[in-house]
Amino acid sequence: MFQATIDPVAGSVALSAAVGCIPLVTFFVCLVALKMKAHVSAIIALFISILVAIFGFNMPTDLTIYSAIEGAVYGLFPICLIIVAAVWFYNITVVSGRYKDLGRIFNIIGGGDVRMQALLIAFCFGALLESLAGFGAPIAITATMILGLGIKPIRAAMTVLLANTAPVAFGAVAVPIVTAGNMAPGAAGAAATSTHVAAIVGCQAPLFALVVPLLVMIILDGKQGLKDCWLPALVCGLSFGLAQHWCSNYFTYELTDIVASIVSMGVSVLFLHFWKGRGIEESRIRMGLDPVDTSHKSKLTPARVWMAVMPYLVIIVVFVLGKMVLPLTAFDIKVPWPGLTEIAADGTVVSLVLNAAGNNPGTIFNVTWLSNPGTMILVAGIIVTLIYHFFNDNGWFKLSFGAAFSELGKVCYRMRYSILTIACVLSLAYVMNFSGQTISIGQFLAGTGALFAFLSPVLGWVGTAVTGSDTSANALFSSLQAEAANANPALQHVSSDLFLAANTMGGVTGKMVSPQSLAIAASATYETESTLFKKLLPWSLGMLFVLCLLVFAQSHFLYFMIP
Repeated sequence: MFQATIDPVAGSVALSAAVGCIPLVTFFVCLVALKMKAHVSAIIALFISILVAIFGFNMPTDLTIYSAIEGAVYGLFPICLIIVAAVWFYNITVVSGRYKDLGRIFNIIGGGDVRMQALLIAFCFGALLESLAGFGAPIAITATMILGLGIKPIRAAMTVLLANTAPVAFGAVAVPIVTAGNMAPGAAGAAATSTHVAAIVGCQAPLFALVVPLLVMIILDGKQGLKDCWLPALVCGLSFGLAQHWCSNYFTYELTDIVASIVSMGVSVLFLHFWKGRGIEESRIRMGLDPVDTSHKSKLTPARVWMAVMPYLVIIVVFVLGKMVLPLTAFDIKVPWPGLTEIAADGTVVSLVLNAAGNNPGTIFNVTWLSNPGTMILVAGIIVTLIYHFFNDNGWFKLSFGAAFSELGKVCYRMRYSILTIACVLSLAYVMNFSGQTISIGQFLAGTGALFAFLSPVLGWVGTAVTGSDTSANALFSSLQAEAANANPALQHVSSDLFLAANTMGGVTGKMVSPQSLAIAASATYETESTLFKKLLPWSLGMLFVLCLLVFAQSHFLYFMIP
C-alpha cells in the first residue's frame, strides 16, 4: 500500500512542490515555447510525471502505471465519448444540409441589423454549439457564418472568440465541471461536488454573460455600435445569464448552456420583433457592407424552419428524460480498478493508494454506460437521423443511415489527436494526484493565506490559455485547488468547491487567447494568430482581474453568492 505525503523530497514542502511542478512546466514549455503538437507535449509530460512519481515521490512503479492507465481510460470514457458524440450530432445537420436553413433563419431574425445577426450567431448559436461539442468547434462554425454576413475577418474572428467565453464553463454538456468533481470530489462524492461547483459557477458566469454582448457590439461597430444596440445586447446577455443561473442551480446543470442559448435566442428574437433598430444602414456603411438582401426569405417554409431547429429540441427532451425522469444512474457500475485495489477477506474493497489524508483518491471507476451524457447524445443523434431519413417538407428524405453513421467514424478519425491529447492529460492528472504531486503544490500554495483566494482563478486561466480546454485545465488543477483551499487556515470558513469554480471560470477568461482557439479562428477567417492574440489579450486579462476580485470577495464577505 502507498500513501502520498506532502514533503517526500528532502522533507521540504517547497522543494516537493517545485519537483511536482516539473510535469506541468514540461507540458507548457513543449506546447508554447517549443511549439510542439498538443498530443506530443502531453505524451512527454505524462512520461515525466511518471518519472517524478517513481523517483521523486517514491510511488511504486506498478501503482504509478496503473494510475496512468485509469486516468487514460477516464479520458476516453466518459470525456472523449461526450465530445465525439456531440460533434457527430452537429455533423448530422451538416450532412443533411439543414444547417444552411439555420443560417437563413438567422438572416431573418436579426431584424435587418447585421450587428444583431452576428451577436445571435456568435453568442446564442455559438453557446448552443459549445454546449454540444466545445473544443473549438463553435469558433470555426460561427466564424464562417459571420463571414457570410460580409463582416471583415478581423472583426469576425474577435467576435466569435470573445462570445465563446460565456458558455465555456458549461460547454460540451458541462464536461469541465464534471471533470472538476471527479478530480477533486468532496466529502459527499464526485457527483455532489460537481453539482455544487455548477451552482457556484452559475452565480459567477451570468455576470460575464451580461457584459459579453456589449463588448461584442464594440468590436463590431465601435462606440456607435454600443450606443445604437446596447439595449438589445443587454437583453440578450441578461436573458442568457438568468437562464444560466436558474438551470445550473435549480434544474440540471448539464443542460445549462442548451437552455440558456435557446432562452436567450427566443427572448432576443421576441424583443427585436418590437424594437426598432437604430442606425442600421449607417452601420453597414461604416462596416463596408452592401445593402440588406431580403431574397433569402422566400427560400424558407415553416416545415424547413421546423426541421432546422428540431435536432436541438430532441436533445433537450432526451436529456430531460435521462436526467430527470428515468433512473439511469441505477445502472452505473462501480469497478475497483485492477492493480490499485484488492478484495479483503470480508469482501470489502481495499484501495492500495491513499492520499495524504489517508483517503481513497479515486481508485473505484464508475462506468456510467447509460447515464453518461455521451450515451444520451448518441441516442438523440439516432432519433434525428431517423427523422431526417423519413420526413421533410417534400416527403421522403434521402439522408441514409450509412451516411449518418459513417460520419461518426470520420469524426473519430479527425479527432484522433485531440482524443490522444485528452487521454494523456487525464492520465497525467491521475498520476500527479495519486502520487501526491498536486497535494504538495497545493500545500505550498496554501501558505499564501487569504491571497490564495485572489490567485485561484489564475491557475484556470493559465491551464486553459495553454491547453485550449477548460476540461484539461480542471483535470490539471482541480485537485490542487481543493488541496490548497483545505490546507489553508485563512479559508477554512468557505467551501473548497468555490476554488474549483474559480478554476473553471478562470478557464473561461483564458479560452479566447489559447493557441488552439486562436488557430481555429485564424484558419476560418484568414487572419494571423499573433494579431488576434495582441487584440484579445487585454480583454482576457481584464476579465481575469475582475474574476479574481469576485472570488476574493466571495471568500471573505459576499457569502450569499455561494449556494
